Amino acid sequence: MRRVYFDHSATTPVRPDVADEMCAFLKENFGNPTSLHYFGRQARKEVEAAREKVAAAIGATPNEIVFTSGGTESDNMAIHGVAMINKNKGNHIITSAVEHHAVINTVKALGKEGFTVTILPVDKYGMVSVDDVAAAITDKTILITIMHANNEVGTIMPIKEIGSLARSKGITMHTDAVQSFGKIPFSVEELGVDLLTISGHKIYGPKGVGALYIRKGTRWKQSLFHGGAQERLRRAGTENVPGIVGLGKAAELAIRDLQSEAEHLKALRDRLIHEVTTKIDYVKLTGHPTMRLPNHASFTFEFIEGESMLLSLDLKGVAASSGSACTSGSLEPSHVLLAMGIPHEIAHGSIRITLGRDNTMEDIDYFLEIMPPIVNRLRAMSPLDQETEFAINGSCDACKAHGSCKM
Repeated sequence: MRRVYFDHSATTPVRPDVADEMCAFLKENFGNPTSLHYFGRQARKEVEAAREKVAAAIGATPNEIVFTSGGTESDNMAIHGVAMINKNKGNHIITSAVEHHAVINTVKALGKEGFTVTILPVDKYGMVSVDDVAAAITDKTILITIMHANNEVGTIMPIKEIGSLARSKGITMHTDAVQSFGKIPFSVEELGVDLLTISGHKIYGPKGVGALYIRKGTRWKQSLFHGGAQERLRRAGTENVPGIVGLGKAAELAIRDLQSEAEHLKALRDRLIHEVTTKIDYVKLTGHPTMRLPNHASFTFEFIEGESMLLSLDLKGVAASSGSACTSGSLEPSHVLLAMGIPHEIAHGSIRITLGRDNTMEDIDYFLEIMPPIVNRLRAMSPLDQETEFAINGSCDACKAHGSCKM
């Protein structure tokens, strides 16, 4: 059976060059980087080399990079760290309705600890308005946290403009760049952010490692972990040396190959979007039509359940998703799609296709071959079959039998 992986926003395979570098630190160079002897010094040297690579990838300085266990920890560290050190100055946090749960649930938790949270709406493309951000700011606002690119619909947010606004008001700005890092070019200076989150396993690096950029001079307090002096007292716990080395290598390769990969992925993405939306009825692209990640295509299919489509695709060897991997076990429709104004019944019929560096036009052709029959079969089996027939043909069996429409 042909196997096609279209779920790169959930995770990516580790690149061979990354795995090779990691292996040395699982076997020969196994030292603890806080140890003073030779083995520890070798590990420390490579941790700092990786820090330099990650910093270079986003235009930061090495001492502004803190290694973490991944995107969720980095988001939590950023938000808690700013909130706790500034709580005597203000208690207001601004975010958006389409953030990853690592941000949404963190600010909601702070809302139970005396902080005030404004969750901004988005437009039909899932984009936050800069004007809405400006209108939400008060003299108590201490943090704005809005993602750089959405994981479910691929929309790229106007972070540069929001960052400029935040800086003009003296407000700390954080962005979750887990999905955009390594896919679109940016620097922390260009974006105007004070904190930025990245994750290794979204850029062909290992799972369980990430980083948090903290701009020099940012008011931030380590408030999640208490322990040793690792990461310059910013993140206690023995460093995950193999993971950090892998992240550094993955970041280096991602930036080196960014332009060529983006061009390759855009060609695949654009053909996929065009063919799906023109050859299958009652399908809509979700997310912004142009301001979107180069590898991202997401759709809603009316009169059909997303889970049924995913299972049918899996039986044909195609791996896709219905949205964030973090909520794939939930029966609730995507909070992102609902925030975009998509009705519950349509939001349930969503799928996300996220492409990767190894995907080919043949993969796209295969998907386009198998998807229309899957949609037709599932719609014919749907409990909404009468509504489906009415919508598509203008009548249904009940209408034909009774000579009038009962719907």
